Amino acid sequence: MRLGLEPMRQACARFGHPEGAFEAVHVAGTNGKGSVCAMVESIARSAGRRTGMFTSPHLCRFAERIQIGGEPIDDAALAVTLERALDGAPELSFFETATLAALLAFRDAKIDLGVVEVGIGGRLDATNVLPRPRAAAITRVALDHTDRLGPTLVDIAREKAGIAKPGLDLLLGPMTADVRAAIDEVARSHGATTTSATERPAPVTRIGLEGDFQRDNARIAAELGARIGAPPQAIERGLAGVRWPGRLERIETAFGGVPTRRFLLDAAHNPDGAEALARHLRSLGIAPADVALVFGTLGDKDWPAMLDVLAPVAARRVYVAPQGGSRPAVDPSRLADRHPGLTAPGVAAALERASAGDSSLVVVAGSLVLVGEARALLLGLPRDPPVAL
Repeated sequence: MRLGLEPMRQACARFGHPEGAFEAVHVAGTNGKGSVCAMVESIARSAGRRTGMFTSPHLCRFAERIQIGGEPIDDAALAVTLERALDGAPELSFFETATLAALLAFRDAKIDLGVVEVGIGGRLDATNVLPRPRAAAITRVALDHTDRLGPTLVDIAREKAGIAKPGLDLLLGPMTADVRAAIDEVARSHGATTTSATERPAPVTRIGLEGDFQRDNARIAAELGARIGAPPQAIERGLAGVRWPGRLERIETAFGGVPTRRFLLDAAHNPDGAEALARHLRSLGIAPADVALVFGTLGDKDWPAMLDVLAPVAARRVYVAPQGGSRPAVDPSRLADRHPGLTAPGVAAALERASAGDSSLVVVAGSLVLVGEARALLLGLPRDPPVAL
């Protein structure tokens, strides 16, 4: 992992500037940016646009990161595109290579709108090689990646505001006054302006994603949709039809010889996300005695704060170390020391142990790596190696 734009700029120049071959929507934020991207892509497709979407990381297959027309890029096209990126710019990091491959795939597919999610931060993120986009947003600002972005919300906000471009109006999600002031200051220095999406009315349509917090994301997505020229009917259809796996995703299935159970998979991997998940669980009216939590996380996350929020909503807890990520996982025994629970040697065993009790709902959270492996196991999906970038 590295932050900096010069290697990407040089690579894009070498390939004839694929980043300028389409209109773009650029979305930054700590939480919610992936959901907003999925909503905007769905809106644009409903409006008849030929879309591409680049998000990260993947849950099960690498191809999920690069979507054309709402579907992951096919394996043959992905292989060719990755080979071109690797051969033509071998000096790039993993995420830079993935970003370049997405830009090349979008140009090859002749998309007219690319929806691009920032990886980390914004100012020095590889995706910030995009020229001035048609529309852009910062969803939420919370503490995450503090080793890279700074220790405070204001520090992190300044980094995310680095996606501002001259003449661009940044759409902002809910945030505190000091965070908004920091973003405004950076935006002005770039010749940009800001508008709060919270001033927009909430969409009255059904949203295809669960969770009250998705109303805030839908406000942002609806306004971004309007800014790319989508009519109200397309915005309504797009929000109703959006799908975003691993985000409050419900799966009902039998697993490991245990009768059918309800599973709720959520990508909450920082305290802000854990708070949103806990609020959602409380809103369902399910008593902690009826909830089992499968929790595991990577060592660079604020896992004590996450677990302090999630442990009280589940009477039964099973801890596991997500395997195969690019960063070490927290030892499950440390999690059990903070809030008592069982430990499991792997995700399959964790799902079995969580399902073996009387709980009516099994919640899986704490890491995208964990959620991806659980989803692949529950649905019988093929899985590429996880990379938490």
